[in-house]
Parts: sequence; structure tokens; C-alpha cells
Amino acid sequence: MDIGMLPAVDEHAVIVSATAVKVWHALGETLEQSFGRPRYARLVGVVDRTASGPRPLAEGSAFPGFRVADAVPGRELVLVGRHHFSTYALVFRLEETTPGRTRLRAETRARFPGPGGALYRLLVISSGAHALLTGRLLAAARRRAERVR
Repeated sequence: MDIGMLPAVDEHAVIVSATAVKVWHALGETLEQSFGRPRYARLVGVVDRTASGPRPLAEGSAFPGFRVADAVPGRELVLVGRHHFSTYALVFRLEETTPGRTRLRAETRARFPGPGGALYRLLVISSGAHALLTGRLLAAARRRAERVR
């Protein structure tokens, strides 16, 4: 999947008081915990419904709703997925701003085809639910990374 062809949806960022390596590990653990429940995945018909592939997360890893398309430890994690209402990518970028401080960004890109996709976009994106959940995910990764001193 060429994620550059997917329209940008939004981007969120947090500053984490930890090295990029610690943030990377915390992000992987947070993603696995957050998306480890396949109930929603079954409901919307995601392609990847179970955890598989290498751990910690690397290219070819999967968990409900996502497959790792690219992974550069400590720098970038590209997740892709597809379900009945959307084709999407979630790109995490880590940048050490100063020693021991890392900016963690999450960029969402997605296409919502057809009437079902339009309704899904309204319910999930336009309602603000996606922004809220992405913010919570980043905050959880930040807390986890900062706790692992």
C-alpha cells in the first residue's frame, strides 16, 4: 500500500521525557495493549484480526486492525490496515528534541470509500472520537516511557 496516496486525516504529537529508544519500546507495548482486543476488529471487518509476526514490532508484525509496513526502531513505525469502511495508515515518528526528550508524532491517513465509508468518517473522524483516542494513545505511550526510567 502506498500510504502517500491516502489523504491526510490528522496529526497529533506529545513531548516525552525519555530517549527515543525508551519511547519506541513504550509505543510498541502501548499499541499491543490498546489494539489487542479483536471485538471491534471483527465488527468492522478488519483484514488483520490477530496478533502475528515478530515481537517486538517489526516489519511483518500484525495485531488487530494493523500490519507493520515499515519499522525503523527509535525513528518511525508505519502501520497500515483495511476494513469494510476504510483503508488507512497510522505513521508514528520519533524525534529526539534534546538529550532525554523525544517528540512522538502520530499521523493518520485514510480513504473512506462509498456511502458506508462516508458514514464511518462522520462517526469516527468528524465526531472527534479519532482525535480523542489518538491523544489517549500518545499519552499512554508517554506515561509508559516516562515510568521506565
